[in-house]
Amino acid sequence: MKFDELKIILKRLFKEYVKKHLKRIFIALILSIIVAGSTSGIAWLLDPAVKKIFIEQNKVFAWSIPLLIVVAFSSKGLSLYLARVNIIRVGEEVEGELQKKIANNILTSDIQTLDNRHSGKYISNVMFDTHYVQNLVSSGVLNLMKDSFSVIALVSLMFYQNWKLALFALLMMPLAAGLAKSLGKRIGKATSKAGISSGDLASFLTEIFKGSKMIRIYQKEDEENKKASHKIHDLVEKNLKLGSVLLRA
Repeated sequence: MKFDELKIILKRLFKEYVKKHLKRIFIALILSIIVAGSTSGIAWLLDPAVKKIFIEQNKVFAWSIPLLIVVAFSSKGLSLYLARVNIIRVGEEVEGELQKKIANNILTSDIQTLDNRHSGKYISNVMFDTHYVQNLVSSGVLNLMKDSFSVIALVSLMFYQNWKLALFALLMMPLAAGLAKSLGKRIGKATSKAGISSGDLASFLTEIFKGSKMIRIYQKEDEENKKASHKIHDLVEKNLKLGSVLLRA
């Protein structure tokens, strides 16, 4: 899929399905800012913690800094949990709305259009694609907000503590952006291949289900088993490839 086509799809997705959930997204945005602030707060507290507690052995800081670190970790954990709850709900509702619209389109489409599409493969692609959209809306949006604010907060802290190191980090950001873009393309390709394999398997299983009697009559069980094993192995490999790419994200 080309970038321009993806851009058009994302704009349509936002306008028709995501826009109505802006309130929850805004809540997740605020919570992501709290997560970023807590992350930078933890990083900021670690330096005086070592200096005041272990080197100077200051009794006041010995209990106050650990307490503040616990508060910062608790704030980060709770905010991240609530942000995920809100954004996952948005993703699930968008997925449900898409599936309802697809079901309605199937029911109202003309018979010839439906006959030209293999039911098993069509349904598999529908389920796979809508679930992919759900992941994009929930995990993708949340990670984008959370990571963006965290980077801003941490770089700001670095400028406060050591501007030379912060400047070096800023110079490295274009390289990181290039790697992220490359990774995004790889994820898109891996997802597309996994979706195709999932559709092929669903199509094959539907065919052998419908023709199970004829398969037994002509004693084709072993042949069909080999085909099934090949398609399942292909899907497993595609999903493993997708999983390995996502782990690098």
